[in-house]
Amino acid sequence: QVQLVESGGGLVQPGGSLRLSCAASGIIFKIHTMGWYRQAPGKQRELVAAVRAGGDTTYPDSVKGRFTISRDMVKNTVDLQMDSLKPEDTAVYYCNADTSTAIGRGDYWGQGTQVTVSS
Repeated sequence: QVQLVESGGGLVQPGGSLRLSCAASGIIFKIHTMGWYRQAPGKQRELVAAVRAGGDTTYPDSVKGRFTISRDMVKNTVDLQMDSLKPEDTAVYYCNADTSTAIGRGDYWGQGTQVTVSS
């Protein structure tokens, strides 16, 4: 079993910054892709940023240039630096890891952390 623990959410004013962190633990053979998703009330969960084992990153247009994902392959951690935050970034943010373990490969999720952008 793999556990993902997130930290770093909170309340920030528009234009401000927040940094989210996520640490994976358990009997992990390999984490292929780590990423962040978000879900606002009444909306579907959407990808915010992802980083593959080789270092390639993916961002949707809505956050490109404002958010930066980084990963530590040794510590099995992933961070999301969020700058120039907008009210529409308000959501619960979830860490995700596509992981191979002794029982196979699967998607694992963190419990979520609230990000609120408001004046």
